[in-house]
Amino acid sequence: MVWNRIKIIFKDPDLRKKISFVFFILVLFRIGANIPIPGIDQIRLHSFLAGNQFFGLLNIFSGGGLSNLSIVMLGVAPYITATIIMQLLTMIFPKLKEMYHEEGEAGRQKFNQYSRILTIPLAALQGFGLLSLLEREHVLLNLNLFGRLTNIIIVVTGSLLLMWLGELISEKGIGNGVSLLIFAGIVASIPNTIRNILFTFDISQIPMYIMFFIAAIFIIAGVVIITEAERPIPISYAKQVRGTRMYGGASTHLPLRVNQAGVIPIIFAISILLFPQMIVNLLANIHTGFVQSIAKGLSVFVSNLWVYGALYFILVFVFTYFYTAVTFDPEAISTNLQKSGAFVPGIRPGRPTAEHISKILNRITLVGAVFLGLIAVLPLGMRAITGITALALGGTALLIVVSVVLETIKQVEAQVVMREYE
Repeated sequence: MVWNRIKIIFKDPDLRKKISFVFFILVLFRIGANIPIPGIDQIRLHSFLAGNQFFGLLNIFSGGGLSNLSIVMLGVAPYITATIIMQLLTMIFPKLKEMYHEEGEAGRQKFNQYSRILTIPLAALQGFGLLSLLEREHVLLNLNLFGRLTNIIIVVTGSLLLMWLGELISEKGIGNGVSLLIFAGIVASIPNTIRNILFTFDISQIPMYIMFFIAAIFIIAGVVIITEAERPIPISYAKQVRGTRMYGGASTHLPLRVNQAGVIPIIFAISILLFPQMIVNLLANIHTGFVQSIAKGLSVFVSNLWVYGALYFILVFVFTYFYTAVTFDPEAISTNLQKSGAFVPGIRPGRPTAEHISKILNRITLVGAVFLGLIAVLPLGMRAITGITALALGGTALLIVVSVVLETIKQVEAQVVMREYE
Protein backbone atom coordinates (compact mmCIF):
# COMPACT_ATOMS: atom_id res chain seq x y z
CA MET A 1 0.00 0.00 0.00
CA VAL A 2 2.74 2.43 1.00
CA TRP A 3 4.87 1.40 -1.99
CA ASN A 4 1.93 2.00 -4.36
CA ARG A 5 1.52 5.53 -3.00
CA ILE A 6 5.22 6.25 -3.38
CA LYS A 7 4.99 5.09 -7.01
CA ILE A 8 2.03 7.43 -7.56
CA ILE A 9 4.11 10.35 -6.22
CA PHE A 10 6.91 9.69 -8.72
CA LYS A 11 4.69 8.71 -11.65
CA ASP A 12 2.05 11.43 -11.47
CA PRO A 13 3.46 14.43 -13.42
CA ASP A 14 1.40 17.05 -11.57
CA LEU A 15 2.33 15.78 -8.10
CA ARG A 16 5.98 15.34 -9.11
CA LYS A 17 5.99 18.88 -10.45
CA LYS A 18 4.63 20.29 -7.17
CA ILE A 19 7.21 18.47 -5.05
CA SER A 20 10.04 19.48 -7.42
CA PHE A 21 8.85 23.09 -7.24
CA VAL A 22 9.00 23.03 -3.43
CA PHE A 23 12.57 21.66 -3.51
CA PHE A 24 13.57 24.30 -6.07
CA ILE A 25 12.24 27.13 -3.88
CA LEU A 26 13.99 25.70 -0.81
CA VAL A 27 17.28 25.54 -2.72
CA LEU A 28 16.87 29.22 -3.70
CA PHE A 29 16.18 30.04 -0.06
CA ARG A 30 19.32 28.23 1.13
CA ILE A 31 21.40 30.07 -1.49
CA GLY A 32 20.06 33.40 -0.19
CA ALA A 33 20.75 32.33 3.42
CA ASN A 34 24.45 32.03 2.56
CA ILE A 35 24.89 35.44 0.89
CA PRO A 36 26.06 37.88 3.62
CA ILE A 37 25.34 41.60 3.80
CA PRO A 38 28.33 43.97 3.41
CA GLY A 39 30.67 44.97 6.26
CA ILE A 40 30.68 41.92 8.59
CA ASP A 41 33.44 41.06 11.06
CA GLN A 42 33.10 37.25 11.06
CA ILE A 43 35.20 36.68 14.20
CA ARG A 44 33.12 39.08 16.30
CA LEU A 45 29.92 37.67 14.77
CA HIS A 46 30.65 34.11 15.91
CA SER A 47 31.66 35.19 19.40
CA PHE A 48 28.56 37.39 19.69
CA LEU A 49 26.11 34.65 18.62
CA ALA A 50 27.65 31.96 20.84
CA GLY A 51 25.25 31.05 23.65
CA ASN A 52 22.81 33.92 22.94
CA GLN A 53 19.30 32.48 23.31
CA PHE A 54 17.55 35.49 21.82
CA PHE A 55 19.50 35.30 18.58
CA GLY A 56 19.16 31.54 18.65
CA LEU A 57 15.36 31.91 18.54
CA LEU A 58 15.59 34.63 15.91
CA ASN A 59 17.91 32.40 13.89
CA ILE A 60 15.21 29.71 13.85
CA PHE A 61 12.78 32.14 12.21
CA SER A 62 15.36 33.37 9.75
CA GLY A 63 15.91 29.78 8.65
CA GLY A 64 19.55 29.97 9.70
CA GLY A 65 20.08 33.22 7.79
CA LEU A 66 21.04 35.19 10.90
CA SER A 67 24.01 32.96 11.78
CA ASN A 68 26.05 34.53 8.97
CA LEU A 69 24.05 37.79 8.61
CA SER A 70 22.69 36.87 5.21
CA ILE A 71 20.45 38.98 3.01
CA VAL A 72 17.47 37.00 4.42
CA MET A 73 18.57 37.42 8.05
CA LEU A 74 15.11 38.67 9.13
CA GLY A 75 13.46 35.54 7.77
CA VAL A 76 9.65 35.38 7.78
CA ALA A 77 9.33 36.89 11.28
CA PRO A 78 8.01 40.31 10.03
CA TYR A 79 5.39 38.58 7.86
CA ILE A 80 4.29 36.34 10.74
CA THR A 81 4.02 39.38 13.02
CA ALA A 82 1.98 41.24 10.39
CA THR A 83 -0.35 38.24 10.06
CA ILE A 84 -0.84 38.10 13.83
CA ILE A 85 -1.65 41.82 13.97
CA MET A 86 -4.15 41.58 11.10
CA GLN A 87 -5.91 38.57 12.62
CA LEU A 88 -6.11 40.33 15.99
CA LEU A 89 -7.64 43.34 14.23
CA THR A 90 -10.48 41.13 12.94
CA MET A 91 -11.66 40.93 16.56
CA ILE A 92 -11.75 44.74 16.79
CA PHE A 93 -13.02 45.79 13.35
CA PRO A 94 -16.13 43.97 12.06
CA LYS A 95 -15.37 44.94 8.44
CA LEU A 96 -12.06 43.07 8.54
CA LYS A 97 -13.78 40.03 10.03
CA GLU A 98 -16.44 40.18 7.33
CA MET A 99 -13.74 40.49 4.67
CA TYR A 100 -11.87 37.44 5.99
CA HIS A 101 -14.83 35.13 6.66
CA GLU A 102 -17.72 36.18 4.44
CA GLU A 103 -16.32 37.62 1.20
CA GLY A 104 -14.85 34.32 0.02
CA GLU A 105 -11.55 34.00 -1.82
CA ALA A 106 -11.55 37.62 -3.03
CA GLY A 107 -11.91 38.89 0.54
CA ARG A 108 -9.08 36.70 1.79
CA GLN A 109 -6.80 37.86 -0.99
CA LYS A 110 -7.49 41.49 -0.04
CA PHE A 111 -6.88 40.64 3.64
CA ASN A 112 -3.58 38.93 2.79
CA GLN A 113 -2.57 41.96 0.73
CA TYR A 114 -2.99 44.17 3.81
CA SER A 115 -0.74 41.74 5.73
CA ARG A 116 1.91 42.00 3.00
CA ILE A 117 1.81 45.81 3.10
CA LEU A 118 2.12 45.82 6.91
CA THR A 119 5.15 43.53 6.61
CA ILE A 120 7.21 46.32 4.99
CA PRO A 121 7.30 48.80 7.94
CA LEU A 122 7.65 45.93 10.44
CA ALA A 123 10.63 44.53 8.51
CA ALA A 124 12.20 48.02 8.30
CA LEU A 125 11.77 48.56 12.06
CA GLN A 126 13.14 45.15 12.96
CA GLY A 127 15.99 45.46 10.46
CA PHE A 128 16.98 48.89 11.81
CA GLY A 129 16.95 47.66 15.41
CA LEU A 130 18.91 44.51 14.66
CA LEU A 131 21.54 46.22 12.50
CA SER A 132 21.96 49.02 15.06
CA LEU A 133 22.56 46.45 17.79
CA LEU A 134 25.09 44.55 15.68
CA GLU A 135 26.90 47.77 14.81
CA ARG A 136 27.03 48.75 18.49
CA GLU A 137 28.56 45.35 19.29
CA HIS A 138 31.15 45.96 16.52
CA VAL A 139 29.91 42.96 14.54
CA LEU A 140 29.34 45.32 11.62
CA LEU A 141 32.26 47.50 10.61
CA ASN A 142 31.91 51.28 10.82
CA LEU A 143 29.46 52.23 8.10
CA ASN A 144 28.42 55.63 6.83
CA LEU A 145 24.79 56.67 6.44
CA PHE A 146 24.62 55.28 2.90
CA GLY A 147 26.00 51.91 4.06
CA ARG A 148 23.47 51.66 6.90
CA LEU A 149 20.59 52.57 4.59
CA THR A 150 21.79 50.05 2.00
CA ASN A 151 21.88 47.24 4.58
CA ILE A 152 18.38 48.07 5.82
CA ILE A 153 17.02 48.01 2.24
CA ILE A 154 18.81 44.68 1.61
CA VAL A 155 17.41 42.89 4.68
CA VAL A 156 13.88 44.28 4.15
CA THR A 157 13.98 43.14 0.53
CA GLY A 158 15.25 39.72 1.66
CA SER A 159 12.36 39.36 4.10
CA LEU A 160 9.83 40.33 1.41
CA LEU A 161 11.48 37.84 -0.96
CA LEU A 162 11.01 35.03 1.59
CA MET A 163 7.39 36.08 2.09
CA TRP A 164 6.84 35.79 -1.67
CA LEU A 165 8.64 32.43 -1.88
CA GLY A 166 6.55 31.09 1.01
CA GLU A 167 3.33 32.11 -0.71
CA LEU A 168 4.53 30.52 -3.96
CA ILE A 169 5.03 27.22 -2.13
CA SER A 170 1.54 27.40 -0.61
CA GLU A 171 0.00 28.29 -3.98
CA LYS A 172 1.87 26.08 -6.45
CA GLY A 173 3.52 23.46 -4.26
CA ILE A 174 2.53 21.31 -1.29
CA GLY A 175 2.41 22.35 2.37
CA ASN A 176 2.46 25.66 4.20
CA GLY A 177 5.19 27.77 2.59
CA VAL A 178 6.18 29.82 5.67
CA SER A 179 6.38 26.71 7.87
CA LEU A 180 8.45 24.87 5.26
CA LEU A 181 10.95 27.73 5.04
CA ILE A 182 11.43 27.65 8.82
CA PHE A 183 11.67 23.85 8.64
CA ALA A 184 14.33 24.02 5.91
CA GLY A 185 16.46 26.39 7.96
CA ILE A 186 16.27 24.16 11.04
CA VAL A 187 17.18 21.03 9.07
CA ALA A 188 20.08 22.86 7.37
CA SER A 189 21.52 23.73 10.79
CA ILE A 190 21.62 20.10 11.99
CA PRO A 191 25.15 19.30 10.64
CA ASN A 192 26.63 22.37 12.40
CA THR A 193 24.80 21.46 15.63
CA ILE A 194 26.17 17.91 15.55
CA ARG A 195 29.66 19.24 14.83
CA ASN A 196 29.48 21.70 17.75
CA ILE A 197 28.31 18.94 20.11
CA LEU A 198 31.19 16.69 19.05
CA PHE A 199 33.80 19.44 19.45
CA THR A 200 32.49 20.55 22.86
CA PHE A 201 31.59 17.09 24.13
CA ASP A 202 32.10 16.66 27.87
CA ILE A 203 31.77 13.16 29.31
CA SER A 204 30.34 14.60 32.54
CA GLN A 205 27.30 15.88 30.60
CA ILE A 206 26.31 12.47 29.23
CA PRO A 207 23.30 12.19 31.65
CA MET A 208 22.11 15.59 30.41
CA TYR A 209 22.26 14.50 26.78
CA ILE A 210 20.40 11.30 27.67
CA MET A 211 17.68 13.40 29.32
CA PHE A 212 17.47 15.57 26.22
CA PHE A 213 17.20 12.47 24.00
CA ILE A 214 14.36 11.09 26.14
CA ALA A 215 12.62 14.48 26.07
CA ALA A 216 13.01 14.59 22.27
CA ILE A 217 11.30 11.19 21.95
CA PHE A 218 8.53 12.39 24.29
CA ILE A 219 8.05 15.59 22.26
CA ILE A 220 7.88 13.68 18.96
CA ALA A 221 5.42 11.11 20.33
CA GLY A 222 3.27 13.78 21.98
CA VAL A 223 3.09 15.99 18.88
CA VAL A 224 2.23 13.01 16.66
CA ILE A 225 -0.53 11.85 19.03
CA ILE A 226 -2.10 15.28 19.44
CA THR A 227 -1.83 16.11 15.72
CA GLU A 228 -3.44 12.83 14.65
CA ALA A 229 -6.12 12.74 17.39
CA GLU A 230 -9.69 13.45 16.26
CA ARG A 231 -13.12 13.66 17.85
CA PRO A 232 -15.79 12.44 15.39
CA ILE A 233 -19.27 14.00 15.52
CA PRO A 234 -21.94 11.68 14.05
CA ILE A 235 -23.79 13.12 11.05
CA SER A 236 -26.94 11.73 9.42
CA TYR A 237 -28.60 12.71 6.15
CA ALA A 238 -32.37 13.05 5.95
CA LYS A 239 -34.20 10.61 3.67
CA GLN A 240 -35.74 12.15 0.56
CA VAL A 241 -38.21 10.54 -1.83
CA ARG A 242 -37.87 11.49 -5.47
CA GLY A 243 -40.31 9.72 -7.73
CA THR A 244 -40.23 6.06 -6.82
CA ARG A 245 -36.74 6.17 -5.30
CA MET A 246 -35.53 7.09 -1.84
CA TYR A 247 -32.30 9.02 -1.39
CA GLY A 248 -30.24 9.92 1.66
CA GLY A 249 -30.47 8.24 5.03
CA ALA A 250 -26.70 7.65 5.13
CA SER A 251 -24.63 8.19 8.26
CA THR A 252 -21.12 9.60 8.45
CA HIS A 253 -19.13 11.72 10.87
CA LEU A 254 -17.52 15.16 11.09
CA PRO A 255 -13.91 14.78 12.34
CA LEU A 256 -12.70 17.54 14.67
CA ARG A 257 -8.95 17.56 15.24
CA VAL A 258 -7.77 17.96 18.83
CA ASN A 259 -5.22 20.50 17.59
CA GLN A 260 -6.80 22.38 14.69
CA ALA A 261 -4.05 25.01 14.69
CA GLY A 262 -1.06 22.72 14.10
CA VAL A 263 2.33 24.38 14.57
CA ILE A 264 1.02 27.94 14.12
CA PRO A 265 0.55 28.67 17.90
CA ILE A 266 4.23 27.87 18.55
CA ILE A 267 5.37 30.15 15.72
CA PHE A 268 3.05 32.95 16.85
CA ALA A 269 4.12 32.63 20.51
CA ILE A 270 7.83 32.82 19.73
CA SER A 271 7.22 35.81 17.43
CA ILE A 272 5.57 37.68 20.32
CA LEU A 273 8.29 36.64 22.78
CA LEU A 274 10.96 38.12 20.52
CA PHE A 275 9.50 41.63 20.91
CA PRO A 276 10.50 42.34 24.56
CA GLN A 277 14.03 41.13 23.82
CA MET A 278 14.25 43.33 20.73
CA ILE A 279 13.03 46.34 22.77
CA VAL A 280 15.71 45.67 25.43
CA ASN A 281 18.38 45.70 22.74
CA LEU A 282 17.04 48.95 21.26
CA LEU A 283 16.76 50.77 24.62
CA ALA A 284 20.18 49.64 25.83
CA ASN A 285 21.87 52.31 23.70
CA ILE A 286 19.78 55.19 25.13
CA HIS A 287 21.53 56.65 28.21
CA THR A 288 18.49 58.29 29.82
CA GLY A 289 17.73 57.28 33.40
CA PHE A 290 14.04 56.54 32.83
CA VAL A 291 14.70 54.60 29.63
CA GLN A 292 17.51 52.65 31.25
CA SER A 293 15.22 51.64 34.13
CA ILE A 294 12.65 50.38 31.63
CA ALA A 295 15.35 48.45 29.75
CA LYS A 296 16.65 46.97 33.00
CA GLY A 297 13.14 45.88 34.04
CA LEU A 298 12.51 44.24 30.68
CA SER A 299 15.93 42.59 30.82
CA VAL A 300 15.16 41.05 34.23
CA PHE A 301 11.80 39.87 32.89
CA VAL A 302 13.35 38.32 29.78
CA SER A 303 16.22 36.65 31.64
CA ASN A 304 13.93 35.05 34.27
CA LEU A 305 13.47 31.58 32.83
CA TRP A 306 10.39 30.72 34.90
CA VAL A 307 8.56 33.93 33.97
CA TYR A 308 9.61 33.44 30.34
CA GLY A 309 8.37 29.83 30.40
CA ALA A 310 5.04 30.79 31.99
CA LEU A 311 4.46 33.49 29.38
CA TYR A 312 5.46 31.06 26.61
CA PHE A 313 2.88 28.52 27.88
CA ILE A 314 0.13 31.15 28.13
CA LEU A 315 0.82 32.48 24.62
CA VAL A 316 0.81 28.97 23.10
CA PHE A 317 -2.45 28.22 24.95
CA VAL A 318 -4.15 31.47 23.87
CA PHE A 319 -2.96 31.29 20.25
CA THR A 320 -4.19 27.69 19.94
CA TYR A 321 -7.71 28.87 20.80
CA PHE A 322 -7.35 32.06 18.78
CA TYR A 323 -6.16 30.41 15.57
CA THR A 324 -8.79 27.66 15.90
CA ALA A 325 -11.49 30.34 16.23
CA VAL A 326 -10.16 32.17 13.17
CA THR A 327 -9.89 29.12 10.89
CA PHE A 328 -12.84 26.98 12.06
CA ASP A 329 -16.32 28.53 12.08
CA PRO A 330 -19.04 26.32 13.69
CA GLU A 331 -21.77 28.65 12.32
CA ALA A 332 -20.58 28.06 8.74
CA ILE A 333 -20.35 24.28 9.32
CA SER A 334 -23.87 24.23 10.74
CA THR A 335 -25.23 26.23 7.79
CA ASN A 336 -23.56 23.92 5.25
CA LEU A 337 -24.92 20.83 7.01
CA GLN A 338 -28.43 22.27 7.01
CA LYS A 339 -28.26 23.17 3.31
CA SER A 340 -27.16 19.63 2.41
CA GLY A 341 -29.95 18.02 4.43
CA ALA A 342 -27.60 16.73 7.14
CA PHE A 343 -28.04 16.91 10.91
CA VAL A 344 -26.45 15.78 14.16
CA PRO A 345 -28.68 13.09 15.73
CA GLY A 346 -30.54 14.52 18.75
CA ILE A 347 -29.58 18.15 17.92
CA ARG A 348 -31.83 20.61 16.10
CA PRO A 349 -30.40 22.11 12.86
CA GLY A 350 -29.17 25.70 12.77
CA ARG A 351 -27.88 27.51 15.86
CA PRO A 352 -28.25 24.51 18.26
CA THR A 353 -25.98 22.49 15.95
CA ALA A 354 -23.44 25.33 15.83
CA GLU A 355 -23.48 25.57 19.64
CA HIS A 356 -23.07 21.79 19.94
CA ILE A 357 -20.06 21.77 17.58
CA SER A 358 -18.59 24.82 19.33
CA LYS A 359 -18.96 23.15 22.75
CA ILE A 360 -17.16 20.00 21.61
CA LEU A 361 -14.49 22.05 19.82
CA ASN A 362 -13.76 24.11 22.94
CA ARG A 363 -13.35 20.96 25.05
CA ILE A 364 -10.97 19.15 22.71
CA THR A 365 -9.04 22.36 21.97
CA LEU A 366 -8.47 22.71 25.74
CA VAL A 367 -6.72 19.32 25.73
CA GLY A 368 -4.67 20.24 22.64
CA ALA A 369 -3.74 23.70 23.95
CA VAL A 370 -2.62 22.46 27.38
CA PHE A 371 -0.61 19.59 25.94
CA LEU A 372 0.99 21.76 23.25
CA GLY A 373 1.90 24.37 25.86
CA LEU A 374 3.46 21.75 28.15
CA ILE A 375 5.45 20.25 25.27
CA ALA A 376 6.65 23.76 24.33
CA VAL A 377 7.94 24.64 27.84
CA LEU A 378 9.37 21.19 28.63
CA PRO A 379 12.79 22.03 27.06
CA LEU A 380 12.83 25.31 29.04
CA GLY A 381 12.29 23.33 32.23
CA MET A 382 15.15 21.02 31.28
CA ARG A 383 17.35 24.04 30.63
CA ALA A 384 16.50 25.44 34.08
CA ILE A 385 17.57 22.11 35.62
CA THR A 386 20.65 21.45 33.50
CA GLY A 387 21.75 25.00 32.58
CA ILE A 388 22.33 24.00 28.93
CA THR A 389 20.97 26.76 26.65
CA ALA A 390 20.91 24.55 23.55
CA LEU A 391 18.20 22.36 25.09
CA ALA A 392 15.58 25.12 24.93
CA LEU A 393 16.41 26.00 21.34
CA GLY A 394 16.64 22.34 20.31
CA GLY A 395 13.24 21.55 21.84
CA THR A 396 11.53 24.44 20.04
CA ALA A 397 13.15 23.50 16.74
CA LEU A 398 12.18 19.84 17.21
CA LEU A 399 8.59 20.80 17.94
CA ILE A 400 8.37 22.88 14.76
CA VAL A 401 10.06 20.22 12.60
CA VAL A 402 7.77 17.38 13.74
CA SER A 403 4.60 19.46 13.30
CA VAL A 404 5.60 20.70 9.83
CA VAL A 405 6.54 17.18 8.69
CA LEU A 406 3.18 15.81 9.85
CA GLU A 407 1.20 18.59 8.16
CA THR A 408 3.13 18.20 4.90
CA ILE A 409 2.74 14.40 4.90
CA LYS A 410 -1.01 14.82 5.38
CA GLN A 411 -1.22 17.13 2.36
CA VAL A 412 0.85 14.74 0.22
CA GLU A 413 -1.36 11.82 1.27
CA ALA A 414 -4.47 13.83 0.40
CA GLN A 415 -3.08 14.44 -3.09
CA VAL A 416 -2.19 10.74 -3.46
CA VAL A 417 -5.62 9.55 -2.27
CA MET A 418 -7.31 11.91 -4.74
CA ARG A 419 -5.27 10.45 -7.60
CA GLU A 420 -5.94 6.86 -6.45
CA TYR A 421 -9.65 7.66 -6.53
CA GLU A 422 -9.36 9.10 -10.04
